[in-house]
Amino acid sequence: MANKQDNAANEQARVDEATGTEFVGHEWDGIEELDTPMPRWWVWSFYATIVWGIVYVILYPAWPMIEKGTEGVLGWSSRGQFAEEMQAEEARRAPLMAALARIPIERLPENSEQMRAAIAGGAAAFKVNCVQCHGAGAAGSKGYPNLNDDDWIWGGDLKAIEYTLTHGIRWSGSDETRLSYMPAFGRDGMLTRDQISDVTSHVLSLSGNSEPNANGAAIYDTQCAFCHQPSATGNRDLGAPNLADAIWLYGGSRAEVEQQIYNPAHGAMPGWKDRLNPVTIKMLAAYIHSRGGGEDFVEVAADPEVQVDEQP
Repeated sequence: MANKQDNAANEQARVDEATGTEFVGHEWDGIEELDTPMPRWWVWSFYATIVWGIVYVILYPAWPMIEKGTEGVLGWSSRGQFAEEMQAEEARRAPLMAALARIPIERLPENSEQMRAAIAGGAAAFKVNCVQCHGAGAAGSKGYPNLNDDDWIWGGDLKAIEYTLTHGIRWSGSDETRLSYMPAFGRDGMLTRDQISDVTSHVLSLSGNSEPNANGAAIYDTQCAFCHQPSATGNRDLGAPNLADAIWLYGGSRAEVEQQIYNPAHGAMPGWKDRLNPVTIKMLAAYIHSRGGGEDFVEVAADPEVQVDEQP
């Protein structure tokens, strides 16, 4: 028994001659492990991380609980820090926002600094609220107007754009929403298929996309000129678009124009007065106005509740 204990002690005390380090007694396929101690600096660093972790858990939010995490004795959180930064930014912007709130939108171009700030703020608001329909570049698509050109159904000055943004188009959330409805000339039996074909030819000829059609011109004069004007240049007071400029909201092919006369589509846009504050709406109007098609303000009387013809 004593010899076995001595042999075990000798085995455990074996030292590697090259390094002077004891073997741990493990061996695999002729490979043995040395009991090399960790560097002292590493050991103390490891202990320091343990201490740091304990301190962090005490001071900061760390452990998730059933309803919320531990808050830490300092009461700090990333959300709280973000809220503080947002409050500081709002305080910094408060004078400018107050100035934008006071100035009538039609006078905004008189102050270049406020106009630049409004356009910058409107660009940010557009990315959040408008790109889903009008696209990142505001070029729109079929059924969604291009905001870069100078073709405006309801007017393209700052005040008109602000009104449209505030109350929307055919939006049930506002009694002052823009309203216009084009009769379904084919669906409701007001015109035959041949008559619709003739008036389509006439309408397309106004922008050079078809040969003139005398019968279609006569039908236009009796059925369409009241809203779109005899010149077909439209009537913004009624929300009747220009038919002579080759810009089409629902497509400009013969089939698309004919379908719009037969059974017109009526798009809708939400009013933003319940979601955005008046200053943000004003900034959005400034940004849209700046896209390239904005017009000078002209005082006009409009009745947004008149139900009239819509663009084919």
